[in-house]
Amino acid sequence: MHQGDLEDLARWLKALSEPNRLQLFDRIVEGYQCNCQLGDELGMSANLISHHLGVLRDAGLVESERDPLDARWVYYSVNVSALRALNDALGAFFDLDRIQPRRLTCGPQAVPAESDGLALRVDGGLA
Repeated sequence: MHQGDLEDLARWLKALSEPNRLQLFDRIVEGYQCNCQLGDELGMSANLISHHLGVLRDAGLVESERDPLDARWVYYSVNVSALRALNDALGAFFDLDRIQPRRLTCGPQAVPAESDGLALRVDGGLA
């Protein structure tokens, strides 16, 4: 995987690794939610809900939308493109076809490597 893909994956996994955020994200996946609804369902205080939603928003996993009639109400939904990218990244990272046989490059069973036409011995000297 590319470095940028790994950085994105790490950012998303870090945001979702906290159990409360994972629960929040799970509820949001089920449809648009407001923070009061989420707090009631999960038994969390409003400031804790806001903190966790901010982390999910900063990670790009959720989007927020203010009610056009009363801006005090904020509704949260899944960022579908980010979730699709996360799904693709997880699938690529955990792809069983990526598994390669162990390479013995050090230790007593090391396979000699070629370097500039010179063979390296197991002890690191030139052959």
